[in-house]
Amino acid sequence: MILGVVSDTHGDVHLTRQVVRVFEAARVDAVLHCGDIGSPEVVRLFDPWPTHFVLGNVDRESVLRPAIEEAGQVCHGQFAALEWEGKHIALLHGDDGRRLVRAIHREGWDLVCHGHTHTASLERQGTTTVLNPGAIVRTYSPSVALVELPSLQVTPTWL
Repeated sequence: MILGVVSDTHGDVHLTRQVVRVFEAARVDAVLHCGDIGSPEVVRLFDPWPTHFVLGNVDRESVLRPAIEEAGQVCHGQFAALEWEGKHIALLHGDDGRRLVRAIHREGWDLVCHGHTHTASLERQGTTTVLNPGAIVRTYSPSVALVELPSLQVTPTWL
């Protein structure tokens, strides 16, 4: 199984279409959006896949939750606990530093995905892989990540 991980699209439909092309080429099975979605138009671009969204610090829940649910996708609010291929995955935006640190250091998460910093990063904290796919806008290097399960092999991908 391959997950496409994206963050900080901030409503940019043009650049998010580039993300969609990357995910199509990689034949992802599902998408994780780490927040700062920005607009309902961005939500609809992920129609080809089951997509799990968390809300970022600039997202208006009153606008985005209905759009996500209308698209048949899942809005988890501020935090998602997911499981695929026997791997436990935490999904959050990362603007709440304490919540992010707790997720990273809590036993049981194989993968913690977050955004917010607009900078791609990948590190190991004990037995947890911590992934920030980067951002689509407000960055010099727009990027996403592909995660192969169950191996947790991460491939950063620049647009």
